[in-house]
Amino acid sequence: MPDPLVLVPGLDGTGLLFYRQVPFLERRFQVATHRLRDDATRIEELVADLHLRVEVVAPGGEPVTLVGESFGGALSLSYALAHPERVARLVIVNSFPYFGPQARLWLGYHLLRSTPWGMMRLVRQMTAWRMHSPHTGREEIRRFHQLMRATTRNGYLSRLRMLRQYDVRSQLPRIQVPVLYLASDRDHLVPSVEQARLMASLTPHATMRVLAGHGHICLIAPDVDLGSILDEWTATR
Repeated sequence: MPDPLVLVPGLDGTGLLFYRQVPFLERRFQVATHRLRDDATRIEELVADLHLRVEVVAPGGEPVTLVGESFGGALSLSYALAHPERVARLVIVNSFPYFGPQARLWLGYHLLRSTPWGMMRLVRQMTAWRMHSPHTGREEIRRFHQLMRATTRNGYLSRLRMLRQYDVRSQLPRIQVPVLYLASDRDHLVPSVEQARLMASLTPHATMRVLAGHGHICLIAPDVDLGSILDEWTATR
């Protein structure tokens, strides 16, 4: 039986944006995609939900690999701190141990509250150049917009509220499993490289890798293969 692996999504919460990576990861892992609950009010609730998912994926109690992207990276780190016995390794993509620019977070939250939800597709189209890798093709970006129809305003707002209190910097030395921090060097949403360096410096068994030429939404880009990246990483350990 392949080792279990759970994919933990970012702010969108749907898990649908892992579609390109699932076939690559299934070469080696038993892959499950997690969806975030939109009505949760605290990150501890999402940790509890993820624990239920892990218990379904690995009912024998074996530890799983967690792959968390952006907000999902924050959730995966929080889960590893709460349930270290259930984690074999972590892969954290374009994430952070805390969200530093609180004014920017506050502004984003209130803009999202005031913007008509029907206009969000237009907003995403206008900001695509800031979010996607420059070489991501039009078809992939079109599919991205289609999949994002499954998102909800309440889900985004609840997760943005959680980030106001999120800070695991002082707890990262407690994580004793191998961690791979992946950071896009053209990420205009999160200072991913800077944050990955910080997290790697605080985590005992960490490796950092820069995804050169990529933006924040890198997992739908044509040249990112998490399966191969994990194979290379585990081979070097």
